[in-house]
Amino acid sequence: MKRLLFIDRDGTLIKEPADEQIDSFDKLEFVEGVFRNLGFIRKNLDFVFVMVSNQDGLGTDSFPEETFWPVHNFILKTLKGEGIEFDNILIDRHFPEDNHPCRKPGTGMLTQYIDNPEYDLAGSYVIGDRETDAQLARNLGCKSLILGKDGMTWEKIAELLFAGERIAEITRTTKETDITVRLNLDGTGKCDIETGLGFFDHMLEQIGRHGMMDLYVRCHGDLHVDEHHSIEDTGIVLGECILKALGDKRGIERYGYSLPMDDCLCQVALDFGGRPWLIWDAEFHREKVGEMPTEMFHHFFKSVSDASKMNLNIKAEGENEHHKIEGIFKAFARSIRMAVKRDIYHYQLPSTKGAL
Repeated sequence: MKRLLFIDRDGTLIKEPADEQIDSFDKLEFVEGVFRNLGFIRKNLDFVFVMVSNQDGLGTDSFPEETFWPVHNFILKTLKGEGIEFDNILIDRHFPEDNHPCRKPGTGMLTQYIDNPEYDLAGSYVIGDRETDAQLARNLGCKSLILGKDGMTWEKIAELLFAGERIAEITRTTKETDITVRLNLDGTGKCDIETGLGFFDHMLEQIGRHGMMDLYVRCHGDLHVDEHHSIEDTGIVLGECILKALGDKRGIERYGYSLPMDDCLCQVALDFGGRPWLIWDAEFHREKVGEMPTEMFHHFFKSVSDASKMNLNIKAEGENEHHKIEGIFKAFARSIRMAVKRDIYHYQLPSTKGAL
């Protein structure tokens, strides 16, 4: 079945002026990144391109056709020069107050693609810049990519469409713990974490926020015994999620950061090369930080390293124990963020061996 890209025009391909009407060449400006990235999508993927645009009152005195078509045709000609052609162009002329079913987010213009076995709507996308575009996607039963929402850019759109989402969820249940971790490597830093250990939650949140990963963690452990199983097993499941989300690792930077935090200097270097190893050079002189035993910091990172097949080198120096461990978690997050960054224009394994 064919997959479709339903692509908005104003605000998505070209910038939308304050009066929301592109009726002169003076108002025409293309959105940053659209040529390179939409051209890449057109060249390398097999989506059917459908432009879907609301043009309020086109053909009326408020928006004469003679002011619309010259600019519109120039847009199409310019895009074609960059290898971007549309298989269908659908323009609705109604005003919002008309409540016409053909006006987005209505699907009246798109009936040829609905309940048609030739098309895979579930595998299709609406690309736009407004909530109406997201609603159109929901109405069609497909996904949406909304420019400006959660940092979405044309670069990110091309990456997600070409290389896919990097989302993983793993649940691990033993006699000691019941843990679920859900991870989106290409998220925005949204975190929802509950382990029963407040300071541990705070540290895990550093990984999500500073790594720009969406991270969900639920841990129900035998805290009536001690904290050991909950912390170590969470590290195992987090590492497994990272490994699963990375997939075949094509296009990633692979390596990744050091940062100061007040009196402390924390250095974390890592390699997603498939050979787990941990070098730990950090000493703590308190038994606990919050309710988390300091001896468990090493156990946590060893678990993550082993489960994700990550070579991990951690060093920290300083006086304040809280700052030291928080700096380690933040540097670890930044290292991951650097190492998992993908380059779809050089989409190959970062290894001379041809395997990671």
